[in-house]
Amino acid sequence: MRLRPCLVILAFLLAASQAFAAGKIFPYAYNQEDLPNGLRLITIPTDFPNIVSLYIVVGTGSRNEVEPGKTGYAHLFEHLMFRGTAEYPPEKYTSTLKSAGAASNAFTTSDFTAYHTTFSKEDLPVMLSMEADRFQHLDYPEADFKTETLAVLGEYNKNSANPAQKVYETLRATGFTSHTYSHTTMGFLKDIQAMPDAYQYGREFFNRYYRPEYTTIIVAGDIDPKRVRALIDERWGNWKRGNFKAQVPAEPPQDAARRAHIDWPSETLPLMTVAWRGPAYSDDTMDTVALDAISRLGFDQNSPLYQKLVVDEQKVDSLFAGPPNNVDPEFFGVNVRVKDAKDLASIEEQIKATARSFADTPVDPKKLEVLKQHLRYEFALGLDNSESIAATVAQFVALKRTPESMNRYYDMSLKLTPADIQRVAKQVLIDKNLDVVTLTGPAKGAAK
Repeated sequence: MRLRPCLVILAFLLAASQAFAAGKIFPYAYNQEDLPNGLRLITIPTDFPNIVSLYIVVGTGSRNEVEPGKTGYAHLFEHLMFRGTAEYPPEKYTSTLKSAGAASNAFTTSDFTAYHTTFSKEDLPVMLSMEADRFQHLDYPEADFKTETLAVLGEYNKNSANPAQKVYETLRATGFTSHTYSHTTMGFLKDIQAMPDAYQYGREFFNRYYRPEYTTIIVAGDIDPKRVRALIDERWGNWKRGNFKAQVPAEPPQDAARRAHIDWPSETLPLMTVAWRGPAYSDDTMDTVALDAISRLGFDQNSPLYQKLVVDEQKVDSLFAGPPNNVDPEFFGVNVRVKDAKDLASIEEQIKATARSFADTPVDPKKLEVLKQHLRYEFALGLDNSESIAATVAQFVALKRTPESMNRYYDMSLKLTPADIQRVAKQVLIDKNLDVVTLTGPAKGAAK
């Protein structure tokens, strides 16, 4: 029995090496099936024994909140979904999870909401039954609805005490004037405050989006795909398809740089986000993979800028960047925490100069090749248990509704050239796309 973990790891490495040889980043075979009602099922047998991870991805996030005064509802339903049904009221739902030793939670993003549970394989039938019940028959009195809206308000207030959250919120409000990315998943404060009186609208929101055509079920682990499909047909097959589609407004091109500053009322280290309006996630163009490479080569811990600002000069204690990975066009953002506010302007210029360097000069081909191999192995080695496999698949399913997006994306990254990076940098990392948000606390020595 002590050899079992080693054998599992060896099996994983063998599968990964075979996938690499075949040009695919994802080392596991999967089945993707669509039920007649539009529900999509993805089953992924893995080499990790006894454990099953279930992810249910609903294609609704703050992006879908298109009606004025009605933001934050995707996140609210992350809460309400734990309020139970007639068959599984909250106490029974919780006790069933506890008796199974299951770990369960949920989260909301701009583009989707995900519910995830990890458990022993013998509990698969009851877990799928409980999930089917709450997705199709969620039921809660108005008093419970109001209780959860107040919990959401409390969460908003807690987040508002975090200066980094305020920078993020301000960036979205500054950079987007039409698209629903202008608000965070929490929503606008005034809309959250109005939620307790919107019980009927809450019901309507649920009926619009908690439908099979918006939902993908991912089951990864020690499973028989045919048995999983039979269980899905039994409990999810009669779920009625809806007919609502949100008309998400397109964001017009930005024609000039924008800035915002936040005066934080209490002591804090200065924060800054330097962001450029970028493209949507793509697995069939070089845009996203090129910006991903720039984020690593220009701003990760091995980059010259990081070594200068964080390690040598020690003017910054946090520096990181990330490409846009959303359904619609989003930000390429560089985030820094600075030790002294007087250095903000200089550091901003150095970040912008680093970005410009990718447009001015092709990157070293050898460095790019090393990065490409590093990213592939970093990705593959992160798939070290069934839960991480399901979680990773969920991220790509939320974007393109298929795990194959992983393979397409990393195949595209293998083809990335210095010329591709230079071209994308010239298109995206330009002044008219720029949005800068800064935050500082009270000046030292200022009168109280």
